[in-house]
Parts: sequence; C-alpha cells; structure tokens
Amino acid sequence: MLERQWPAGGGQRQLHGPTPDSEFVGFADIVSFIRQRILLIMAFPLLGLLGAGFYLATTDSIYTALTQILIEPKIPQLLQQQSSEINLSLDTSQVETQLAVIRSEKIASMVIAELSLVDNQSFKPLSNPSLAERFERVREIVVNALAPNEGPQVQESPNPTETARDLSEIEGVMAQLSEFKRRRHVVETFRAGLGVQRVGVSYAIDITFTSPDPDLAAKVANATAGAFVREQLETRAAAAREGVAWLEKRMGEMRKQMNLAAQKTQEFRAKHDYSLDRERETAILDGQEVARDVPTLEELEVTAETYRKMYESLLAAFTNSVNQQPYLIADARVITPATRPLVASHPRRKLVLALGVLAGLMVGFGLAFARHSLDRTIRTPRQIRDELGFDCIGELPPMGILRGFGQFDDVLRSPESLFSRNLRSTRAAISLADVTHPLRCIGVTSATPGDGKSMVTSNLAALYAVSGMRTLVIDVDGSHSTLTKSLLQSRKSANENLDRLDGITERIVPVPGLHFDLLPSVVSDANRLITPKNMTALLDELDSYEIIIVDLPPSTSGVYGLAAASVLDGVIIIAEWGKTPLDLVVELSRMLQVTKTSVIGVVMTKVRRLSTRQYLKRSTQTAH
Repeated sequence: MLERQWPAGGGQRQLHGPTPDSEFVGFADIVSFIRQRILLIMAFPLLGLLGAGFYLATTDSIYTALTQILIEPKIPQLLQQQSSEINLSLDTSQVETQLAVIRSEKIASMVIAELSLVDNQSFKPLSNPSLAERFERVREIVVNALAPNEGPQVQESPNPTETARDLSEIEGVMAQLSEFKRRRHVVETFRAGLGVQRVGVSYAIDITFTSPDPDLAAKVANATAGAFVREQLETRAAAAREGVAWLEKRMGEMRKQMNLAAQKTQEFRAKHDYSLDRERETAILDGQEVARDVPTLEELEVTAETYRKMYESLLAAFTNSVNQQPYLIADARVITPATRPLVASHPRRKLVLALGVLAGLMVGFGLAFARHSLDRTIRTPRQIRDELGFDCIGELPPMGILRGFGQFDDVLRSPESLFSRNLRSTRAAISLADVTHPLRCIGVTSATPGDGKSMVTSNLAALYAVSGMRTLVIDVDGSHSTLTKSLLQSRKSANENLDRLDGITERIVPVPGLHFDLLPSVVSDANRLITPKNMTALLDELDSYEIIIVDLPPSTSGVYGLAAASVLDGVIIIAEWGKTPLDLVVELSRMLQVTKTSVIGVVMTKVRRLSTRQYLKRSTQTAH
C-alpha cells in the first residue's frame, strides 16, 4: 500500500497491532501520495516535454506524397465460371504480383532515368542526425534567436557558401565511387523511400514516396505510377512484336511448304497418269537400294490443300495481331495523382509532444513510487498509527522558509498562525489523552537531536502559562541544553552549591517574556535529575506548579537518558516530518516500553503537507 512500505518489526506490531483498515488504500492515501511527491512527479513530464521539443527542433521534416492506381482484373472466362474461392485466390495472386512489379528494380531504374535522380543532389537517403549534430542545431537556433536583427544578414551570405561546401563534399565523395556503386546507392535510396500497399481487399494500390523535399516526393510518386503503366504497355507491345515476328517466320515456312506441295501436284498431273495403283521407286540409303511407294495424285492434292489452309490461318492471325497492336491498353490506370504535401508526415509534432509528456509522467510516477517505497521516514499520521501503534496528536508546520521551524515564543508572537492553532490543538489532544495518570508531569523526547523537541517544549509551556496555569520547564537534556542556552542566554548559577539536592527549588528562574519558569540543565545535571529517584524527590517539592514539562534527552543518549521518564505521567515523542527515520522512532518506543513509560502520542514537526488542515481549522473555530 502507499502509506506503508515494510512493517516496523514483528514485536512492535504484536505490541500495538494494526488497525482494521491498515491494509487498504483509499482515495485519501492516493491524494496524499501525489501531494508528497508532486514536484518529482511533475518534473519529469516537463523534462519529457523539453526532450520532445529538442527532438522536434533538431529533426528534419519529412514529407510523404501519395498516388493511387487501380488494377483491372483479367480473369479467363473458364475460371470465372468456377467457385468464388478460386476467383478470390486468383485476384489476390494477381494483385500481389503487381505489387512485386512496382517494387522491382526495373521500375526503380525507369524512374531514376526519367527524373535523373543520379545527378540530383537533393535526392539523398533519409537519416537521423547524430547527438552532436542535434546540439549544433540547437546552438544555431539559440544564436539566431538572440540576434534577431543580424539573422537575415547571416543567412543571406553564409548559406550559399555552406551549400557550395556541402555540394563539393558530396561531389568529392560521389566522384570516388564507380558509376555502378553510385547507381546502386540511388536505387537503395529509392527503395527505402518507396511504399506500396494494397487498399483493403480492393484492386486499388497506394504508392507513396518519402523525401525531405515535398516537390521531389510528389514527382517520384507520380513517376513511379507512370513507369508502372508504361511497363505494362511495353511488356504487352514486346509480346505482340514477338508474336508477329514468330507469325512472319512461321508464315514463310508454311508458304514454302504450300508452294512445294502445289508444285508436286502440278508435276504429277503433267505426266497424265491418273491410275490408282501405287508405283514403287528405288532409292539408295546407306549404300543399299530401298524401294518405297510413290504418292498418288489424291494424296498430293490433300497435302497441298492442308498447307494452304494452315497458311491462311497464320495469315489471318498475323493480320489480327498487326491490326490490334496500335490499340494495346494497360491493365492499370492512375486514379489519384500525387500532389505536393503541405504537412510533414514525420515527425508528428502533436504525437511526439504527447508521448514525451506521457513518458515523463510514467517515469515520474515510477520514481516517486520507488522513492516512496524506499522512504523510511515519518510522514503521515496513518503511518504512525500503523507502524508504531501511537496516535499522532499534532502536526506543526514551519513558520517560514527563512525562519525554519520557528522560534521559542511563536505562539505569543503569532497567536493566529497555523503553527499556533495546531499547537493549541495538540494541547487539547494532550488533555484528552487516555493515560493511567492525570497529566501534570509531561516529558518531551525525540529520536534524534534537531527534531524540534526543545522548540515544542518552550511553545507548549508558553501556551499553558498564558492560559493561567503556573508552568515549570525542567531541562534535563544536559548534552545539548538548548532551552537553557536559548532562553536564559548567559545567565549562570555559579555561586550556588550544585552538589546538593536540598534547595533546588530556589534555583528555578523565570523565563523573560514567556510567563513560565525554567530549571536550567546545569542544575539538573548537578543534582542528577536524570535518575528516577531524584526526579521523584524533586516533583514532590513542586506542588505549587500545575503543569511541569520535562525536556528529556533524545533516544541517542540511550536507555539511561530516558530513565526519568518512568516517573512522569506521560511522554510526547517529537519526530521531524520527512527526516526522522522510522526505525529510530521504533527503537525509541521500545526504550520507553522498557522503562514502563506511558506514551501520550507523537507530534510531527516541520510538516510541509498537513493531513488535518481543515479539521484543525474547524476545531479552532469551535474553540473560539
């Protein structure tokens, strides 16, 4: 869940036990998570937007021109009478064949020759600029933006020089290549920019070409469609020419055979021999005489008639082919010619910006969740309740960015500030705390030094004092003595006997401007008030005070430093929001458990995001 990363410890959970709803994530938990990590979450979408802008500013615009052709299907009459499945299979094969023809190198060579693309310097392969080139483009954009008045002059003069230099470099490189390599390079560039796709299951085909030059893209797309139509016509014409040539050759051979057969028939008739009996003639074959039958007049006439009919059939086919050759029609026609594209097809600006923001948002949420999962500091009242088993009785915000957490008398300086209102709510929560003893002697401790323990002690004592209750603060934090040094400044009790416990009440001094009394740390150390026995003896002598607040050492001083807390009515734990480690607070709670100390609750200091702001406002208005 969002509020809990790991359990604080098996013993602690068994001691206090989780609340029934500790395993559920509510809408308030999600809102709290977003509020805590809003800066981290929003930083990455901005970075993603900047990255997308950098990509768009340094990427060349690419244009795509589209032309559309229509294939006229030619299905034989016999196959048209078959099932629709056979027709569909034939149609698909026919269209796929046409797609392969359009992508073929023959069409590429025809377009390259027609547009002279080998010598066209603007016809170059599509490539993404390197990172160094992108930064160089950004530098040029910034320079032009910072010097708008000099921009046109700079662009008028250097551009031709740079263009000439680029052209000379390209010409130098291309000159080193052979004619074959140059042509292969152009063919590969043409294939990389060409796109051929069937429109659904129709006979329409989309031919697209992509180029940095929009005019060139339209020209190449139209030239590709025209080359495909011409290729079909040329193929049909070549086939027709080959058929006519074959017919001419065959007619010549048949003419000779027909004339020879007619000549033999006439020669046979000239002999005036019309007998039906076959004559035999001899011939020499491999040195031997072989007898064979001589054909009759009827056979010669049939042979001559057969050759004549064959010749007439070939003549009719030849005449038909010659007549139809001027009327050859291609099976494809252009239905949508390509025009100059007005908008670049790449990069798609809106999509790139949206993807940049979305990617940044995902990274931001991922890092925020990872940081939240790895964060082991005190941040929310629910975390305190679930991990420690204590109630969060106060959330004290900082008084200002420059002043840090606040001053020792902020409740008197700014009684209507959010800090003062929240501290009054904390005092009300202390009075309602469910402890075993009446709350007269209250201890204040923290897990680490610098959590604001002494600041809370001073302001809480001032609140009790201004309400009319006689209040005493005992500073037993001898290792730091923050209250003594800050409130009494340079006051000392050097002429007093610090070695005796008797007469310690006489060493209590009033704090100027705060209306409560203070027993300095130097007196507490000298009389060893850190021990429960001496603290109990002192508290018995302080019946005149209605509220006694003891500033205890932090848990870093060990269990010995918290021994005096066992004789107090209750102890408040101070934890700095987003800084105090949860494990140290858990260890502090175990120390207090060892000393059999009643814990009133936990007060968070320097809270930048309050979870009970509206509740505190309503409670303050009700109190007034």
